[in-house]
Amino acid sequence: MVVSMSGEPNQNSEPIDAPADATAAANSGELPVEVAPPEQSQGAGGPDRANDGADAPDAKEARKDDGKAAFEARLAALEKEKKENWERYLRTAADLENLRKRQKREMDDARLESKGRVLKEMLPVVDNLERAIEHATSQAGSNPIIEGVQLVLRQFLTAFERLDVTPIEAGGQPFDPNLHEAISQMESDQPPGTVMQVLQRGYKSGDRLLRPALVVVAKAKAAPAPAEPAAE
Repeated sequence: MVVSMSGEPNQNSEPIDAPADATAAANSGELPVEVAPPEQSQGAGGPDRANDGADAPDAKEARKDDGKAAFEARLAALEKEKKENWERYLRTAADLENLRKRQKREMDDARLESKGRVLKEMLPVVDNLERAIEHATSQAGSNPIIEGVQLVLRQFLTAFERLDVTPIEAGGQPFDPNLHEAISQMESDQPPGTVMQVLQRGYKSGDRLLRPALVVVAKAKAAPAPAEPAAE
């Protein structure tokens, strides 16, 4: 039987009454053994449990830092993806707008080109009507046939106006290579480069040149040759 006893001697050298158990143990030949109680500072869980309790705040902070870093990385990736998607959207919208403008321009050009081809086929008819009226008037004056042809010509010109086709007034105007086509030149008192005669009228369709006017352009008169000295 083990009995807990104090190992310190009695400083007063006075005998201490041993407990009955101790007396019985001595009588039975058993030696008393001192058992030290566990230190209260170690806690109920022992040294390992105490160390775990000390490390718990650090581990919690580490997990918190890891979660924050992962969240920031995920947020940065989403921001980058959002920026890329926005730039892709802007490029797509710009390409679509350019495509619409290009298609509209091509359609307008095709429509004007078709209109121009039709009008160019009609211009020779108007030219012939004008020549016929001019010739008939100079030969026989006015008669019902000529008046009928003049009426047809006016109808053509009215239709041209509705289609935004206008004649180019070239007579007496300075020569413009964008509107006129010079066939020849003739000496004149007019300033050089002045349109003296219109051989064929030009037309414009809106702002586009449909057909240039065929003209004769004035040029300066040649200087008279010097007189030869009289022979002796």
